[in-house]
Amino acid sequence: MMRLALGLLSLLLPAPAQSADCQTVRFDGARFTICEVDLTQDTLRLWLNDRNGVPLGSFTNVNRLLAAQGKELGIAMNAGMYHADRSPVGHYVEDGQETMRVITSDGPGNFGLLPNGVLCLGDGTARVIESRRYASDRPECTHATQSGPMLVIDGDLHPRFLENSDSTYIRNGVGVSADGKTAWLAISEDRVNFHHFGRLFRDAIGARDALYFDGNISRLYDSGTGRNDFGLPMGPIIGTVRQAG
Repeated sequence: MMRLALGLLSLLLPAPAQSADCQTVRFDGARFTICEVDLTQDTLRLWLNDRNGVPLGSFTNVNRLLAAQGKELGIAMNAGMYHADRSPVGHYVEDGQETMRVITSDGPGNFGLLPNGVLCLGDGTARVIESRRYASDRPECTHATQSGPMLVIDGDLHPRFLENSDSTYIRNGVGVSADGKTAWLAISEDRVNFHHFGRLFRDAIGARDALYFDGNISRLYDSGTGRNDFGLPMGPIIGTVRQAG
């Protein structure tokens, strides 16, 4: 469960419509929406392409895909950086099939700000694993997406984050509990820097490890409130699945 401090912080905001999974809070002067996923009860997975290999690109298209199975999205967000053709920049696994290898070298941009990491989903658990360790250990993941930088690493902030950085964006990411049974999908509603966003996961949520997904293009879907953020087509998408109706 999220730390008590997060519940108290949420009382500082007006009471918007909220689902059972997501809540909007104010932390250190900025607003965030945080969705808690209990992996002992909820199915959390990734999507990239439809059955014809065409990128889904939107929450609406994922829902259309699920509708054929009598299912629908609960909550969802963009889940990792992607190229212009919407193919993943880093490692990607969907339904046990790897479509992009692990990238372990440093490089330009946020993705190459090492350490970066891989979100590994499988067998009712979620783990955020540093990329080089992931490449060495090769854990079994039903779904996996690589992004960067890591926000929280074994309870510590990424060593290159600057508290007073003026690089601020709307940002989103994922954090996991130490036992791997809880995941938190979070998006900032105000522009924040990496240090601020990392502290949200470490200090307010209490995540052991957390991974940055993206900034500026960040979007959230929440069936409980009817939220369906609009924007340009996305690459990988992460979300929970439930029975329709």
